[in-house]
Amino acid sequence: MHIRRILAAAVATAALAGLGLTGAATATAQGAPNFVTPSQCKQGGGTADLTDNTCKGGMYDGQKID
Repeated sequence: MHIRRILAAAVATAALAGLGLTGAATATAQGAPNFVTPSQCKQGGGTADLTDNTCKGGMYDGQKID
């Protein structure tokens, strides 16, 4: 019975570690892109400044407009 608990704990730990790595990779992949579209800038709460091709404000602040 003791071995089953240890095995269950090991499996649970491995599963949670796997989810943590997947979550970190997803967060990195979904981070601010190098370029955003004007509509993405607006959806992120910013304003597309097409004179210098950057997004002003919001979650994409300072990103280049593509």
